[in-house]
Amino acid sequence: MNRPFTFINSAMSADGKISTKERKQVRISGDIDFDRMDELRASSDAIMVGIGTVLADDPSLTVKSRYRRDTRKNKGLDEDPVRIIVDSKARTPLNADIFKKGTGMRIVAVSSSAPKEKVDALSKKATIITAGDEKVDLVLLMGQLSSMGIQRLMVEGGATLNWGLLSNGLVDEVFSFIGNIFIGGNSSPTLVDGEGFLKGDFLPLELISSETIEEGVLLKWKVLNK
Repeated sequence: MNRPFTFINSAMSADGKISTKERKQVRISGDIDFDRMDELRASSDAIMVGIGTVLADDPSLTVKSRYRRDTRKNKGLDEDPVRIIVDSKARTPLNADIFKKGTGMRIVAVSSSAPKEKVDALSKKATIITAGDEKVDLVLLMGQLSSMGIQRLMVEGGATLNWGLLSNGLVDEVFSFIGNIFIGGNSSPTLVDGEGFLKGDFLPLELISSETIEEGVLLKWKVLNK
């Protein structure tokens, strides 16, 4: 299957939570990890998030470092990678930060069941890709992104999108920063939510590296897709 090399980057608490039960963003890592994340963004062709992350956090997904932005520009690239929202029902607000900040292409991936008037309005702000009937077909989407020349894709969550990608064998590596806090909560999102794998069908990982950063630890995993 033609698809981009895809990696997830996420920070989580010591108990595996990526935000609170109110879905509010929490700063789990420090400046060193933020700079590492910025370097990953700058070295990627595109960055992907799910609609839940957009509605909860309203991220711009831009490269913050002026030096890295200039380096991309000097290579003939846009200062920011392509920014992609997986949004089955076209719920992305038209005033989202992703449309207001940064440069380059924005893509909103929708399903064919998304309301036409919402898709039409978003099409004035972004390139629309339709893949799937009731929800976005991630396998189809990845094939379309590959055909557009996107070879290295960074995924910044959230938990539902991570599950969709991992359960379809679409992820190659995972960076998980584990911070020095507990968040707790039955309904607080974890790194991977969704339906979950059944015993005997777990998705295995191979540890590539581990390093202490500030008050936490960064783990890099290779996903051993079956």
